Amino acid sequence: MANIGEKLDIIYGDATLGVRGHGFHYIFSYLTGGLESMVIQGKEWLYRTPRPTFWRASTDNDRGNGFCTSSGIWLSADMFMNCIRYEVWTDGKMEKRITAPGNNHFTGKEKARVVKAIFVYETITVPAAAVEVSYQIEETGKITVRVHYCGQNGLPELPVFGMRFVMPTKAVGYRYKGLSGETYPDRMDGAKQGVYYIRGLPVTQYLVPQDCGVHMETEWVEIYRNKTQDNSMKNTTVSGVRFSALGHKFAFSCLPFTAEELENATHQEELPLPRRTVVSILGAVRGLGGIDSWGYEPEPVYHIDAAKDINYSFQITAAE
Repeated sequence: MANIGEKLDIIYGDATLGVRGHGFHYIFSYLTGGLESMVIQGKEWLYRTPRPTFWRASTDNDRGNGFCTSSGIWLSADMFMNCIRYEVWTDGKMEKRITAPGNNHFTGKEKARVVKAIFVYETITVPAAAVEVSYQIEETGKITVRVHYCGQNGLPELPVFGMRFVMPTKAVGYRYKGLSGETYPDRMDGAKQGVYYIRGLPVTQYLVPQDCGVHMETEWVEIYRNKTQDNSMKNTTVSGVRFSALGHKFAFSCLPFTAEELENATHQEELPLPRRTVVSILGAVRGLGGIDSWGYEPEPVYHIDAAKDINYSFQITAAE
């Protein structure tokens, strides 16, 4: 993704923004509200536009203490939300008239050293909450993502908060620097910091499918794939993309199913065939609880108060 000294090419489409450089091409959609395409080294890394995520599949303990009922509004918020505003900035200047027919004033030869696309979402909760996601692209192709949940009084506690990336094909594995094994905010004792490689996309075989595979205190994670949806690219080599924490470490999960797919299955055989890779980069995770029974609430320090702001940042680059 080296592109030092070369400005970014900017393509102002009728409903999209294209940003191109050596070895990468990104497309932002004003209709879907976010990053619609992320091509790195000739391979597409997005199947769906990334969106804020608020839900984790209910655990046995969530069901036991009624959390999935009391906070169930976040499941619908996870599935449905509106993008209410977007902005495009180039080299520190806000661009105007970026959609048709106003975009006719662009020449097709626009360039910049830094491009920022900002999307603001509103949840369908009552009251509504807002989330702002900004993508800043540099000449090297590095994307800096900043995510801000605006706290809102009157809403139930959150299960998680972060960004969900759905990739077109199933990953062959992932490597990360963080705590060993599956960890949650109240399940980190005994885990060791290190670099770990996980083969495939393992899903814990609970009798009833539920949230699993979370890794706390992560500095970076790299996802590797060797298949694309392009039939002309047969027997392609393994390539990877890296998510790196900025400032505070993040949590993540890398599974072949979305939270909704896990939630909808009451037995393992009801899960769909694994075809995608679902990467959740999380700024906040609720604890599991279950101190002396499956029904015991997590300690208060491991709750996520919906009335408080949540901010976190990360970068996306090609894997090293």
